[in-house]
Amino acid sequence: MTGLSAAPTLVVGLGCQRGCHVSTLRALLDQALQAHQIELHRIKALASIDLKRDEPALNELAEQLGLQMMYFSSEQLASYQPRLSHHSDIAFERTGCYGVAESAALALAEQLANGPATLLIPRQKYAQATLALAGAA
Repeated sequence: MTGLSAAPTLVVGLGCQRGCHVSTLRALLDQALQAHQIELHRIKALASIDLKRDEPALNELAEQLGLQMMYFSSEQLASYQPRLSHHSDIAFERTGCYGVAESAALALAEQLANGPATLLIPRQKYAQATLALAGAA
């Protein structure tokens, strides 16, 4: 990257257990961004798996932050398996993909930037939720 290149497209991928509270997701997000010194306004969108489309906390978080929430099918996310930092057999049993947060973050970052994405924050787990952050140039 050159000194004046455009800011990367940053996307947060989220996974959560049914009934997870929005405050849990927000705490995880704030904690991860603070630990990596990333400002909230740099996040372009949120992503998860389509099985979570009706999960109130995910949609509530997107609304609170004024960000778009995008959902991907397990088929779309499965292709990211070789790039995951963590493979969860439980996630695979429940969703058909080995890592919802990381896969969703990579998928959306690549879609928005129309180019390859990298995991900048690997899977973080907190209470009933997981988070990952991906960026694409």
